[in-house]
Amino acid sequence: MKKLINSVEGVVTDALAGMAAAHPDSLRVDIDRHIVYRAVPKDEGKVAIVSGGGSGHEPLHGGFVGAGMLDAACAGEIFTSPVPDQVSAATAEVDRGAGVLHIVKNYTGDVMNFDMAAELVAAESGIEVATVVTADDVAVEDSLYTAGRRGVGVTVIVEKIAGAAAEEGRSLADVAAVARRTSEAGRSMGVALTSCTVPANGKPSFDLPDDEIEIGIGIHGEPGRHREKIAPASQIAARLTEPVMNELPEGDGTGVIAFLNGMGATPLLELYLMYGEVAKILDRAGVKVERSLVGNYITSLDMAGCSLTLVRADAELLRLWDAPVNTPGLRWGI
Repeated sequence: MKKLINSVEGVVTDALAGMAAAHPDSLRVDIDRHIVYRAVPKDEGKVAIVSGGGSGHEPLHGGFVGAGMLDAACAGEIFTSPVPDQVSAATAEVDRGAGVLHIVKNYTGDVMNFDMAAELVAAESGIEVATVVTADDVAVEDSLYTAGRRGVGVTVIVEKIAGAAAEEGRSLADVAAVARRTSEAGRSMGVALTSCTVPANGKPSFDLPDDEIEIGIGIHGEPGRHREKIAPASQIAARLTEPVMNELPEGDGTGVIAFLNGMGATPLLELYLMYGEVAKILDRAGVKVERSLVGNYITSLDMAGCSLTLVRADAELLRLWDAPVNTPGLRWGI
């Protein structure tokens, strides 16, 4: 294993220290608790948003803290949920009197710990907390770590749209409703070309022969639908796009937000090539792409591969998607 680390035990702490050093004007990082905050808190009277999860998926979630998205992100150890005390501390810190929305990926540990944190905060300080759980991965109905679909790429879209709604000064119920509607309108699936290597393990998380790919892989290396021989990108794109389209819910809008995400070790050259193939398939199917996003936004350490997320988007969701955002991982309109 060759990694740019000092020690296995200090990977997350050292990474957060580096993040604080890289963004001193926009982020404040609680190194001890592993929480990333905005350097300048949101105005009083506005809903705050907290998310988080295991580290190893950067820029999710700490890279999306800032104007137009999150108020705080809790970083667990690599592929491990943040603990309830961590989440409750972040929630109490960012509340501006209008309540706090938790955005949680559907993994059993994350859901349980965020639920416990919400109960702690309510009991200790009376802060109102609403929760939206993302569950968009169509590859499997249940997985090693979930009951129901896994929460993956749509989480990025939900955090952006909910963040914009909160900046408008809308109520907690309204922000939660638009976040839930976005989550329910999105579906995803991914493909792995290689395994990732968790530093603590020091070896690939699973064996995948050089001439095979895994369709429907999870972001922690969970098994997907099946393995098959490597094929041209056009064929792999079809393996992802068709199942996602087949399960995309009907909605008021006719178009989609199309999000082609890198898993960490696939170059942008290949991601754009894959997006081009996806775009052809969507065009032939009569699906209009209203907005697109291509790049590494919810990764799996050094895994090679990509995932596709489609979100059925109406005029309101598109307007909130287009709203200004200024975070280390996503920035436009500023």
